[in-house]
Amino acid sequence: MSFARTFSRALLGMQAPEVVVEVHLSNGLPSFSIVGLPETSVKESKDRVRSALVNSNFIFPDSRITVNLAPADLPKDGGRFDLAIAVGILLASGQMQNTDMDNYEFYGELALSGEVRTVRAILPSIMAATSVNRCCFIPQVDDELASLIENANRKAITSLQEVWLDLSGQQALPFNQIYNNENMSNVESPQSEFDLCDVKGQQQGKRALEIAAAGSHNLLFLGPPGTGKSMLAQRMTGIMSEMTNSEALETAAVYSITGQQVNLQNWKKRPFRNPHHTCSAVALVGGSSTPKPGEISLSHNGILFLDELPEFDRKVLDSLREPMETGKVMISRAARQSEFPARFQLIAALNPSPTGCHTDKRASPDQVLKYLSKISGPFIDRIDLQVELPKLSSKKLQSQEVGETSKQVKNRVDTARKIQLNRQNKANAHLTNKEISKYCILDEKSLSYLAKVSEKLGLSPRSYHRIIKVSRTIADLNSCQHIDIAHLKEALSYRCFERFLAQLAKV
Repeated sequence: MSFARTFSRALLGMQAPEVVVEVHLSNGLPSFSIVGLPETSVKESKDRVRSALVNSNFIFPDSRITVNLAPADLPKDGGRFDLAIAVGILLASGQMQNTDMDNYEFYGELALSGEVRTVRAILPSIMAATSVNRCCFIPQVDDELASLIENANRKAITSLQEVWLDLSGQQALPFNQIYNNENMSNVESPQSEFDLCDVKGQQQGKRALEIAAAGSHNLLFLGPPGTGKSMLAQRMTGIMSEMTNSEALETAAVYSITGQQVNLQNWKKRPFRNPHHTCSAVALVGGSSTPKPGEISLSHNGILFLDELPEFDRKVLDSLREPMETGKVMISRAARQSEFPARFQLIAALNPSPTGCHTDKRASPDQVLKYLSKISGPFIDRIDLQVELPKLSSKKLQSQEVGETSKQVKNRVDTARKIQLNRQNKANAHLTNKEISKYCILDEKSLSYLAKVSEKLGLSPRSYHRIIKVSRTIADLNSCQHIDIAHLKEALSYRCFERFLAQLAKV
């Protein structure tokens, strides 16, 4: 036959749209052309495919070869289509006999020797292929990562020759190879270098960290340098519950798109991202001409830690406001739009003054207000817990008393998280206003108290609802079915930044 059709997939944000690779051999002067909106890396595949076929002991057709990548209006980039093109040429030239191509998809960049190299964003492609019940031929180096996807049909390959042997029925490749890392994340790992017992004092900070981990609340630490703000933030992932399979796959898919490694030995551990304050809005949120995920998507289902918060550009911080509410980010360009997940948990840290401490009298109240005004009110409004960390005394610093370990705190967090999932199937921080009315019921006494405090403090409706959600988490940690005034009072105590600004304004 002079015509063949194979299947592969392109990359469009988190989506992997199907690409039909059509190969036609016709009479005329020998040539090799690729059409269908290919970018430079795809156009160069004709040289890689030609050398791979010859060096794999196949005959490169002395014909006019036309390769169409459909749909024609979908941009294609990378070397992921090399293998599908090569298989199509073998079919069209009669060097391979197989009429069942509709059940297979091919991903892989070809080396000049015929070896198959890794491709970017293998997880979204295999997830999409699984939904249509197709078997995927993928590079051997990507197979262990692909094994994390349940019900995925795959065959791992190292060379073009192996594909030919399998499809020709001469030597079948292993199907759905099983790896030992299947339940590796459930094996107890050695103690992390970041353990909560290493932090001296700061009991209120530790308590706020526990509440934030249990309910997925955003958290802000306010305090002079050296009070343990970064130390506490680094220990957050050690007390958080492990991700579910679906959450871990979503996060791994984002890393797959960017070409970053996924830790297969502990792939359910939540990510921790700590971008420098000089990063741009594009680096933080995502973007470029070909939309790619930013730090907020790389911290999906995990922690985004912003240290020295006022040093970030105000526009950069304000770009986080919508993703903090919706849990996703839409990158729009003239040619295309891409949506990436961004259900991250924010932990921020800042000094109360440009000099480090507002009580050292090196900065006036106006200078302090100007420094803190880099953080907008709507941004602070989205942070549930605001905790001040005081300077530690020499006695506390020299104390040999050992505090609670991360494992002990994690046990309480896991219990509280199970209560939330059984009750509403989501963390308290993600409750909608309608769900708050259903799952966070307050009695008349508590409602009256909260109303008075809200009017006195001038809380916004968003802050009002966030206080209720934090109270619900505190009640869950205490194994209480209902929210009472004690829970509300503790939740209201975590509003130090707003009180600090109010004090400065009176000076």
